[in-house]
Amino acid sequence: MLSRPYQAALRRYLHQGPTASLKPALRLGHRAVGLGLETLDLALMHEQALIAQVLPIAAPAARNRIIRRAKMFFAEAITTMERTHRSALEANFHLSRLNRALSRRTLDLVASNRKLAKEIAKRKVVEQTLRQSERHSGRLLEQSRQLQEQLRLLSRRVLSAQEEERKRISRELHDVIAQMLTGINVRLTTLKMDSMVNTKGLSNKISRTQRLVEKSVDIVHRFARELRPAVLDDLGLIPALHSFMKKFTKDTGIRVGLTVFAGVEKLSSTKRTVLYRVAHEALTNVARYAQASRVEVSIVRRASAVCMQIKDNGKGFELKPDLFVGRRKRLGLLGIRERVEMIGGRFTLRSAPGKGTTIHAQIPFNNGAREYHHP
Repeated sequence: MLSRPYQAALRRYLHQGPTASLKPALRLGHRAVGLGLETLDLALMHEQALIAQVLPIAAPAARNRIIRRAKMFFAEAITTMERTHRSALEANFHLSRLNRALSRRTLDLVASNRKLAKEIAKRKVVEQTLRQSERHSGRLLEQSRQLQEQLRLLSRRVLSAQEEERKRISRELHDVIAQMLTGINVRLTTLKMDSMVNTKGLSNKISRTQRLVEKSVDIVHRFARELRPAVLDDLGLIPALHSFMKKFTKDTGIRVGLTVFAGVEKLSSTKRTVLYRVAHEALTNVARYAQASRVEVSIVRRASAVCMQIKDNGKGFELKPDLFVGRRKRLGLLGIRERVEMIGGRFTLRSAPGKGTTIHAQIPFNNGAREYHHP
């Protein structure tokens, strides 16, 4: 396609002599680039055209001159190709640099994606932990609210019980003790007047006055026992429990069995008092609500604690999560639990309708240090 135009242009250039223009060669080079020819293709065309021009010439000097001038024509023709090739090489070089940079950016992007994926995983773990912490905090807040409600109820119960106890003692002192002491005073005045007149019947009057005094003393002793039994401090926990349970059976008709180990007396006064109060409150609840005929109380020794169990054969009741909240008749159980937990113990309760109730209180010997040593 380009061979004949190239031969014609080269022939004209050679015939025109040294003043011939090289623009035709330059235009041929542009056409060759446009046709997608390579330098080798143009070199073959030039060789064929040169053979056609040189072979007919026999003189070596003319032949050499034609070859030199044809060389100039060929050099001008391939100038565009060389420029194109140089641009292509530079473009390839830049493209290679861009590819290398793109590869580095791709690797950086992959590393960033991995890092981002790890960060997302960590954030998911943190979010899950935060949600769990939020739920746990919610449960703690609810437990705190329930405990505060229990403390408020217990405080009101304690204040109410104290006020009722004061009213009862005041009424007893006013209605019974004061009247008896007034009667004694009147009788003593009468005896004083009678002793001046005659002595008949004086002995009987003195005896009746003594009985009033003895009755007053008994009532004062009963008040003292109800506030705190002296036998608990004087003789110990076991005699105090026997005395209370004997009177409890006499007053209620409910039989009580007691099993206890002698070493319990080696506990501190505070812990023996808690055990007594637990038994007292539990049996009081049995008398009020359980409709039981039999109660078994046992105090046994464990490896690091003393365990008290109080089990009745009464009607029982259904255990609910809000057992200690908002139900006035269960505040006695709340008082028991508070007493046990106050000294580091643990309180549990089991009950079911028709199956009785079992109270279990576990009290440590000395919060980690052994308070009682078995002989």
